Amino acid sequence: MTSNVSGADKMKITDWWPASALRSLLMGALMAAAMPVLATPEYVLPTLFDVTDVAPDDVLNIRASPDPSAPILGALAPDARGIEVVGYDDSGRWARINHAEQSGWVALRYLAYRIDVWQPGGLPATLRCFGTEPFWSLRAAGDGIIFETPGLTSPRVRLDQVLDTGAFRDPRRVFQAEISVGTLTAVMVPMACSDGMSDRAYGLDVTVILSGGDGEQMLTGCCSIAP
Repeated sequence: MTSNVSGADKMKITDWWPASALRSLLMGALMAAAMPVLATPEYVLPTLFDVTDVAPDDVLNIRASPDPSAPILGALAPDARGIEVVGYDDSGRWARINHAEQSGWVALRYLAYRIDVWQPGGLPATLRCFGTEPFWSLRAAGDGIIFETPGLTSPRVRLDQVLDTGAFRDPRRVFQAEISVGTLTAVMVPMACSDGMSDRAYGLDVTVILSGGDGEQMLTGCCSIAP
């Protein structure tokens, strides 16, 4: 049983612009994303971490606020892997993660960042994006994506191209694929995002442009890389 004081926290891209409007959107998004983000020299958030230095018979507590005396929301096993960190507290000692339908905090000293998440020219295998009004979702699937809306389930389609900034482990991405209703272009940047339905916190904001015979449609939403 975990008490309130136990646990390890105790202490070629010009070929595929769909329209000039999309060009403006993309440039604006990338300029905005060029503003400072939560980072160290080793990584940019969000990224994945593994629990480390927690005794085999102990747990890493998830707390309601970045305070070792805050209420416990849950716990991570000492061998837990692939924990998505979406932010830090002001001290830089606590990491914000999602647990169930809310976000919580764990001591950053017990997390080790992974170097296999943001690879040049690719998307994380665990990437999933979604939005509301209308509801839609997109997820990585091998070298492609699967896109869904209430009236459409697109089969897996191969990505035409994935563009990144070239900065070390920077999550910013622009990617495009041809789906059944036309061309899908997505612009994904690291910034705080909310799904509007829960208290979960997300670290990736995405804008999706659908261009086809019915014109263009813009969708907005959040992304997660949590397994």
